[in-house]
Amino acid sequence: MDRYSFSLTTFSPNGKLLQIEHALAAVGNGATSVGIKAANGVVVATEKKTGSSLIDVSSLEHMAMVCDSIGMVYSGMGPDFRVLVNSARKMAQQYIRIYMEDPPVRILVKELASVMQEFTQSGGVRPFGVSLLLAGVDERGPSLYQVDPSGSYFPWKATAIGKNMVNSKTFLEKRFNGDMELEDAVHTAILTLKEGFEGQMTEQSIDVGIISVIPSAQSGSATPKFQRLTPTEIKDYLSNIM
Repeated sequence: MDRYSFSLTTFSPNGKLLQIEHALAAVGNGATSVGIKAANGVVVATEKKTGSSLIDVSSLEHMAMVCDSIGMVYSGMGPDFRVLVNSARKMAQQYIRIYMEDPPVRILVKELASVMQEFTQSGGVRPFGVSLLLAGVDERGPSLYQVDPSGSYFPWKATAIGKNMVNSKTFLEKRFNGDMELEDAVHTAILTLKEGFEGQMTEQSIDVGIISVIPSAQSGSATPKFQRLTPTEIKDYLSNIM
């Protein structure tokens, strides 16, 4: 192991920041997460696996709502995800306080990516050991972005991160359809997770979130709303797939 392996801010002779490589390895060892952009919304889904059957999985948070119109899920280190969720929520509230509306997805992604990038060139810190999928609906319609530990971010139609990323992306390439509705996207996301799932998949072992446009009874307008599916709803989807 050379000195570059332990340096956060020094490039190795071949032009790599090795701590970024290590952070991506942590992501690759994390639970598989999937995101699919549908014609009328976005779906994110992830595995909820633990090292012991004694752990109460209902208390684990693998995805989170940032604001009404944006949600996020991760692969990698859970504690790092919690820090980034708090940062994203603060950014969203600052935007709402100024403009009186939820931030566009691309704006929040850019701000969050900047925070992650700063941790790749600051002394005394390490990069975040997570990759994120951010799903949202704004004036441009449904959006799905991936943010990596380096601070790079990419818009996707459908993608996967985590342990079974390669096989999941191959599956999505075969199944994805640009005209897919939200209901079909949920089924496809669950099937993608099932491809590399170890053991029996149940409503307790996966988490699914959707962001769609819900008509408002007060104004008659359509308002984006991120929500996690309940275990009962997930069980219904699984019963139709199995």
